[in-house]
Amino acid sequence: MSAQLFKTAQSAELLQGMRHARMAIGRGQVVCVPTDTSYALVADAFKPSAVAALRAVRAMPERSPVSVFVPGIPTLRALAAEVADDAALLAGEFWPGALTLIVPAGESLAWDLGDTQGTVALRMPANRIALELLSETGPLAQSGAWAVGQQPLVAPAALVKRFGDGVSVVLAAADEKPGKAVSTVIDATSLDTPHGKLRIVREGAIPVQDIFAVVPPERFA
Repeated sequence: MSAQLFKTAQSAELLQGMRHARMAIGRGQVVCVPTDTSYALVADAFKPSAVAALRAVRAMPERSPVSVFVPGIPTLRALAAEVADDAALLAGEFWPGALTLIVPAGESLAWDLGDTQGTVALRMPANRIALELLSETGPLAQSGAWAVGQQPLVAPAALVKRFGDGVSVVLAAADEKPGKAVSTVIDATSLDTPHGKLRIVREGAIPVQDIFAVVPPERFA
């Protein structure tokens, strides 16, 4: 059976779609949500079977690491073993938004996000639908809503067709339409070591120049 597509322009539609999305995540299923960059697939980060289902939808290798959407900066501090000053500055400037921060994962976290080597990649997306869902579910494992080797799609109906029964619910974007952008990814895991520096893993929707306006270039490797 194909995914259920919910329009979200009207409050009643959004309420219905959000309820179905929340229930699907509770059952360990995969949901597709709009973000400020592209559509994303999300699942319960604390259910290994749900994370495995997300990988399967994207045709990712079994232990491929996945990143996590969070509802706010307090969750960054709850999930990270340590948040260095530079990482906190970047989150304060660019969250919610198209910045993914890789930080040391908290040791007590009961999850398995793949071969992450003790790190976790976190982002707070700038999209009201995604943030509303996150406020109700807490952190969600996430990955771009396209199979490996394919191009991102921007039409909800096309997403339903592409993923079939691999996704339970697709929430349409209403007036905050995603594009095909990717987030800028910064690795902050070395900041807890002597002379440790940030590292730009991927330049995406946030240009490097904007990053350097907040944290100077000499703080990067």
